[in-house]
Amino acid sequence: MKIALLGYGRMGKEIEKIALSRGHEIVIRKDVDDTIDITLAEVAIDFSVPSSAFNNITDCINNNVPVISGTTGWLEKYDEVVRRCEKKKSAFLYASNYSLGVNIFFELNKQLAKMMRHLQDYEISMEEIHHTKKLDAPSGTAITLAEGIIENSSKKNWELGEKTSQENIPIKAKRTPNIPGTHSVWYTSEVDSIEIKHTANSRKGFALGAVVAAEWILGKKGVFSMKDVLNID
Repeated sequence: MKIALLGYGRMGKEIEKIALSRGHEIVIRKDVDDTIDITLAEVAIDFSVPSSAFNNITDCINNNVPVISGTTGWLEKYDEVVRRCEKKKSAFLYASNYSLGVNIFFELNKQLAKMMRHLQDYEISMEEIHHTKKLDAPSGTAITLAEGIIENSSKKNWELGEKTSQENIPIKAKRTPNIPGTHSVWYTSEVDSIEIKHTANSRKGFALGAVVAAEWILGKKGVFSMKDVLNID
């Protein structure tokens, strides 16, 4: 499989290692301002920066190159990408996190929210911790977790920092050197607390998931998620 790496930072380099170890070829390595011919690739993996992601993705879609993206911070244009992908009959997959463990964590988070929905004595809060080079806050993974709670509870929105409304979920974002990613969700009452937590020990899990998703999407048409890749109901 001929892969275009759109974004060649630490994640791009980790994805390259995994891809090569699985017998694939890297035909494009794009930094922010590079000019490329995306048609040289059979599939593209976008781990760029928020300011580049939309253009990277639409370039792939316009040229019918299947693209998966793990870049966060650009999602205000997600619906536009979906419409363009459907119009062009191309293939696109976005995930805030490609780790198998995190995607299981997403489903666990939704189930817990359903179970806690009518227990009004519990306050919900979240925390995410990442390396100091992460550009956005809260993380895309934290936002996905918050959205999973909102879909299955009486909460209406999330907010960064301290809670200002009973209807919101507060998310604390911390930046610490050399932390790949830790996400925690708490339900706290006067008598006890329930916590679910996912800790990434390295970037390899994210990189492997991205390559597996790229392998999976090859030859498909449509808009997908990691639930499709992992066959999670």
